[in-house]
Amino acid sequence: MPSPRFYCSKPLIAHQILTLPESLAHHIRVLRLAAGSQIILFDGLGGEYAGALDFNGKITIAALGAHAQRETELLGRITLLQGLPSGDKMDWVIEKAVELGVSRIIPVAAQRSVLQLSGPRLEKRLLHWNKIIQSASEQCGRNRLMQIESPLTLEKALSTHSAAHRLLCDPEGSQELNAWLGSSAASLSAQPALTLMVGPEGGWSLQELDTARHHNVQSVKFGLRVLRTETAALAMVAATTAVLGW
Repeated sequence: MPSPRFYCSKPLIAHQILTLPESLAHHIRVLRLAAGSQIILFDGLGGEYAGALDFNGKITIAALGAHAQRETELLGRITLLQGLPSGDKMDWVIEKAVELGVSRIIPVAAQRSVLQLSGPRLEKRLLHWNKIIQSASEQCGRNRLMQIESPLTLEKALSTHSAAHRLLCDPEGSQELNAWLGSSAASLSAQPALTLMVGPEGGWSLQELDTARHHNVQSVKFGLRVLRTETAALAMVAATTAVLGW
């Protein structure tokens, strides 16, 4: 049985004796891991460390071994611009995006987004989303944390985050996703980075579609059916990585 994996917010150094953060120590105690149990720790910066647990009263300690250069990242970087969906659908998108290898998510406060976040509510939600990223990374074997940013308008997101290749999912798009990926394979091989854009429930507004065209974003169709926002995002990531061999 493989050793359980845990994200550690403290910087990790090979062969150190590390006092674990309280939140992680509590998690380990809940799991009833005993002294001498073997675990894997990672700090989100790449690679991982095998360690052995020990306890000193209420303090939980890990004796770390050597740094293992284990990576499970995609061959290319995918950024997902996701129109904020309603309810807890964003939680699902974030968790599965981690599993699928997405490098970064930029939530978009789209004109048709029901969910609106600001102030303390936004801070609480970002903290919640980062915990999902950490937990999903523990489960799927990633040693680098996917990045997530504060929600932006589409105009701000496109102006702030430039990219050579940006695809907007649109049922009325001028080209099929598969065809665009095939024609752009050489360019993506030289610069393996891609931004995928998926609107919220109800899709992008006409004004947002005009904004995307102004920023030279390519609209693409994805299949014959209209997918829910949380389905479209994850299906596009999976299809893209499969077609490109990433």
